[in-house]
Amino acid sequence: MRLEGKTILMTAAGQGMGRASALACAAEGARVIATDVNQEALETLRSASANIETHHLDVMDAQAIQVLAEQLPDLDGLFNCAGFVHHGTILDLSDEAWEFSVNLNVTSMVRLTRALLPGMLRRAEQGGSASILNMASMASSIKGFPVRTAYGTTKAAVIGLTKAIAADFVKQGIRCNAICPGTVDTPSLRGRIAAAADPVQAEKDFIARQPMGRLAQVADITPMVVYLLSDESMFVTGQAMLVDGGVTI
Repeated sequence: MRLEGKTILMTAAGQGMGRASALACAAEGARVIATDVNQEALETLRSASANIETHHLDVMDAQAIQVLAEQLPDLDGLFNCAGFVHHGTILDLSDEAWEFSVNLNVTSMVRLTRALLPGMLRRAEQGGSASILNMASMASSIKGFPVRTAYGTTKAAVIGLTKAIAADFVKQGIRCNAICPGTVDTPSLRGRIAAAADPVQAEKDFIARQPMGRLAQVADITPMVVYLLSDESMFVTGQAMLVDGGVTI
């Protein structure tokens, strides 16, 4: 098992990519500390695997992050998965919507990493290494997409944050990478499709931008999550790893 003996914390683990990643890492032997703001979703996740323990966490609550960090053991891995997709151009972007996107997509990662990194450094000092994985996107500094101003900007910031952390701690046994998925069939995407003026056309449009002619499934993405959190990626740091079905060819 590729993650045997590792303790990994994940945010937004209640559904979608976070849930799939928690289950995939638990299946590879990790002790997974799954967090989410949705307590109901966490309950179903805990019952799905004996390797998963759950903690309610609002990643936008700085005090809650500190309280949880003080309760946790030193970690081998952290997957910052929480995020939000704002729909609109810059002309549709209110100050409130902008601040929400920045706080959830970027500031929460800063706070959580800052709180948990000292313990990860201690783990690395014991002769191992520790891995931080941040959820970015192909919609970022890599490629611009229509009506994704706030999302693309904040995910570009995530890539910048990832590279900065990687550069600062590479000599201390800490790896930090970002994963940049294409369009993944998750409850979040289904919600955006349902909210469109023409949901049938919206789904066709999402599929049309994928050269492979289909949406990604969570199982297309989780192998990269496991790889980047495992010792198999010991020589990989500071990278934005695309799993996008060929969109950015």
